[in-house]
Amino acid sequence: MKNAVKILREKKNMTQAELAERSGLSLRTVQRIEAGSILKGFTLKALAKALETEPENLIFSNEETPNIDRAKLINLVALSGLIIPYGGVIFPLLLTYKTKDHINKELGKNIVSIQIILAVIVSILMIVSPFIQKELSLKIPLFLIFLMTFLCVKLLIIIKNGMCLNKNGDLCIKLKNSFL
Repeated sequence: MKNAVKILREKKNMTQAELAERSGLSLRTVQRIEAGSILKGFTLKALAKALETEPENLIFSNEETPNIDRAKLINLVALSGLIIPYGGVIFPLLLTYKTKDHINKELGKNIVSIQIILAVIVSILMIVSPFIQKELSLKIPLFLIFLMTFLCVKLLIIIKNGMCLNKNGDLCIKLKNSFL
């Protein structure tokens, strides 16, 4: 039976040795579990506590990779930000917090974190663009250049993350630490 120990450990930026130390298990035990050994009893509880999750979140019910359809939907809904201001933050955030599955929730938090950063950057650029335009005595509306660049970057990030979710079940473009 496969488990989510490696996925959750990597999301917490921990090495196998750090997980072994935090859980009180041997490094070899952690390695065996990540290789696919059956996870139960004390070991299951110790790893869940070390990874700050519930024990049932560590075990997959089938032999396939975890179902990340919800994360794909959250990423797709982020496209609403191209039409509705802050829609790329609000709608994915609502979907993320209604998600029960731990893996999809973590992926959703990473998606929303990126969208928040993008929304803050574009907001700041929209505020300062008239001042920059006046200072540089430009005839073209600078805010349109900032807005079009933002929309292209946002679209590229969503497409790239969607392709990575389909290919390997994880995001390619994400923050090192999610702040949600």
